[in-house]
Amino acid sequence: MRKHRPPLALLLPALLVGVGTCLPALYLLVRAFDADLAELGQIVFRQRNLHLLFNTLQLVGTVLLLDTIVALPLAWLVTRTNLANRGLVSFLMALPLAVPGYVMAYALLGLSGYYGFARHWFGLSLPPLSGLAGASLALSLYTFSYLFLSLRAAFLGMDPALEETAQTLGQPRWTVLRRVILPQLWPALVGGWVVVALYVIGDFGAIALMRYEVFSYAIFTQYSGAFDRTYAAWLSLMLLALTGAILFAQHRITRNRRFARVGLGTMRLARPLALGRWQIAAWGLIGLVALCSIGLPLLVLGHWMRLGLPDMNWLRLGQTAVATFFTASPSAVLTIALAVPVVLLGLRYPGRLSASVDRLAYLGYATPALAFALALVFFTLRTAAFLYQTFVVLIFGYVMSLLAMAFAPIRLALLQVGPRQEEAARTLGATPAAAFRRVVLPRLRAPMVAGGLLVFIMVVKELPMTYMLAPVGYGTLATNVFARTSEGMLQEAAPYALSIILFSALFVGLILKYEGQGQRALPPARRP
Repeated sequence: MRKHRPPLALLLPALLVGVGTCLPALYLLVRAFDADLAELGQIVFRQRNLHLLFNTLQLVGTVLLLDTIVALPLAWLVTRTNLANRGLVSFLMALPLAVPGYVMAYALLGLSGYYGFARHWFGLSLPPLSGLAGASLALSLYTFSYLFLSLRAAFLGMDPALEETAQTLGQPRWTVLRRVILPQLWPALVGGWVVVALYVIGDFGAIALMRYEVFSYAIFTQYSGAFDRTYAAWLSLMLLALTGAILFAQHRITRNRRFARVGLGTMRLARPLALGRWQIAAWGLIGLVALCSIGLPLLVLGHWMRLGLPDMNWLRLGQTAVATFFTASPSAVLTIALAVPVVLLGLRYPGRLSASVDRLAYLGYATPALAFALALVFFTLRTAAFLYQTFVVLIFGYVMSLLAMAFAPIRLALLQVGPRQEEAARTLGATPAAAFRRVVLPRLRAPMVAGGLLVFIMVVKELPMTYMLAPVGYGTLATNVFARTSEGMLQEAAPYALSIILFSALFVGLILKYEGQGQRALPPARRP
């Protein structure tokens, strides 16, 4: 029988998570209202704020449009057609997740210039990309994979019976697409758009390298230049408000929508459409996307690596990789150590406390990293200056902002185990701790490793939080890429960027491994 009062072993981690994730937003509020009323009015109603908001929304809209144009047809090709080597195509379309936005921006910048890739190999002098066009292209070539994976899962989970019924009633294909398929894809589209939008408004590296002024870039310049820390706090709050508006819009758009089948029997997969002569065009699209999103960064990195090899400091690269590893590893371990009791509390002891902690953990994940880091900077300087720019605060920031990433695999494993096996062990005389250790923990090992690896790779790629919270003299692979690219030292940045891609490729492989476990073989193709 389930207890009504959770043990301290679950309560204490939950309270730590609750306080740690809401602390940045609360302290930003306190810091923002340090100014007097006259100064607050000048800060809040500055014309520049509208300019930043317009630029941010324009960037988000452009990236979402480009991502949808690329991801939707690709997801349809790998799930609804007889395209050859669909597994390989899925891997190629997910592989850009291994290339962070700032590395993609590095690749686009490395195309141009006197020593650039295009001029050296093809004799083309390309103008350097910057502003909205450069930032949109760099972010789109990275984030379209999020939308692709979401739409691919939606297509695989759709019941073809509705489409076939509409076709037997004489509905043309465009009507079936508009009235049957797109409504079922709507939750996946909205979910993917939200993930991409949250990433874009919180991104710093690609936007800073492309010199496009949005909220995140303005926050960093205000803080790093020590111009107006109060204004930086208000900009962070505005960024948080924009994040909240996006999440609220998602809730309003997708609420009360149900897409589950209600008929008897089991769902079957749709019979794939035979592409015929369109197979060549499909592979042309796939090749173009793969070339731009994967080939371009690797080719440009290879070009600048070749130029920088004679002067390459391999010892420095190795030390930076080791330093990155020894920061990401404890962050991943601590994240899992907190995620397990928080998820366990929500499943075994549901209530207001567990629900609140769960929402706060997702708040920490949704909070843009730059705003989160800025709040921790303000808090440590005001309350515990000796912790400022220490590994304690850096790892704390990583854990609180990435905690929600580890929830999904652990929650699924606990739901599959259920409480009955643990209760049976306790009826046989085992203590609660022993029953959990012998019955539940073995089933959690694989999802704990999976969640920990996800967090590990995200820490390796993390830029804004590392840049603001790391101790003086400490650098990761990400900060070295950004610092050298900002100074135009592309050949010195190349080895660090390539190392990040190799690290991050593990993350992509993990996604596809777990995402593809439940797939079934598609039935034979049908002619259009």
